[in-house]
Formats: sequence, structure tokens, C-alpha cells
Amino acid sequence: MFNINTSAPIYDPESVQPMRDELIFVGFEEATTPQKVDDLLSPNDDKTVFVMINSVCGCAAGSARPAAALSLQNNIVPDRLVTVFAGQDREAVDHLRKKYLGSVPPSSPFMALFKNGEPVFALPRHHIEGRNAQEIAEDLKNIFNQQCKAKGPSISPEKYKELVHAVACGSKIPLNKN
Repeated sequence: MFNINTSAPIYDPESVQPMRDELIFVGFEEATTPQKVDDLLSPNDDKTVFVMINSVCGCAAGSARPAAALSLQNNIVPDRLVTVFAGQDREAVDHLRKKYLGSVPPSSPFMALFKNGEPVFALPRHHIEGRNAQEIAEDLKNIFNQQCKAKGPSISPEKYKELVHAVACGSKIPLNKN
């Protein structure tokens, strides 16, 4: 019988750090454990939470991360920004999917807007693939304008210009050796 650790990261953590850093730079908080997911998503006073399930997939995630960052240059943004990383924060992602997304089929990358702990908008991978960051960001800005109240942008335009997008093909990222 195989003894596989189903909670260990799939890819080398050091290799995916630039993909994490890209979202942290624009204001996302990482939810690396189920408890942190609950802490960041539990219903609170009609606040909105934008969640992105990050991914190493070069094609879809290569548009999703820049789209998420660009959308947060909007004048209206969510109250909180949360990210979990598929294949890395495995228990946190599983918990998010089971407790907060219920019947929504799993995909990564994946974006959703929550209000009072309930999803009010979801953007699964099949609505990300084949689209550029600008197109995806426009969809996100539209939903932010409808559902959110916090004043944007998440970071200043000057700081945003310093953002370096992580570009890497997931098939070339080494597997985790632990």
C-alpha cells in the first residue's frame, strides 16, 4: 500500500513563491489552513470578501493573477482579499471548497466574491481560460461595482506599476520532494 501525504504541497514551495507574492503585493491575505479560511471568511457585518484559489497552471493562472491584481485598481473593491493555493495549501483549499463553495465544481484557478460568508459571484477556470487579464478584470470590476462598498484601489497606482507578474508553466515547476 502507498503511503501518500495528501496534505503535503505538490510543487516545490520555493518555486511557487513568486505566484504567492504577486497576490500578496496587491493586498491579499493568505489562508494556508482551514482555521485561517474560517477566520477570514466567517460572516461579518455585510462585508465582502474576494477569494482567489491560486494555481501553478501557466495558461489560466497566468491570466487570473494579473486580472485579480488589475481589478483591484478599481475605485470600488471588496473589504477583504483572501487567497489559498491549490496544490500547496491543500487542506485549506479542501475546506474552502467543502464548507463555503458546496456544490460549485472544484477548479483552479478560481475566483469568488463572498458576502456574509456566502458566494454571490464565482469565476471558475473555464471562464478564465482563453481570456486575457483585461477581459477578466472587467468582469471582476463589474461585480465589485455591484456588490462592494470599500474605496479602492487596493494599492496606489504608483505601487501597482512596480508589480511583477509571475510567469511560469506549471509542468516545469519541480515537484515537492518532502
